[in-house]
Amino acid sequence: MAEDVFKALADPTRRRILDELVERDGQTLFEICTRLVTGHGLGLSRQAISQHLAVLESAGLVLSRRQGRYKFHDLNTEPLERIVTRWLRPDAPEKTP
Repeated sequence: MAEDVFKALADPTRRRILDELVERDGQTLFEICTRLVTGHGLGLSRQAISQHLAVLESAGLVLSRRQGRYKFHDLNTEPLERIVTRWLRPDAPEKTP
């Protein structure tokens, strides 16, 4: 699972998506696309952003939830916390998924 997290974090666009979710959690795809264009000058298609979100979701860094016709994306820091615990606090009990 940690490999998926590192793969997801390796891409600068995915890190920017996470930065935007830290700033404002619970965004739709449209909101994320808009913030990436206005805040970072990224002109990626909705499909490309959606693919990046899928990688982040498969790594567990983003959770999605549906409300009506909208899909909201939320940051999940648990995978990062497991990595920190593993290397920076080796004496702490490791949580298993």
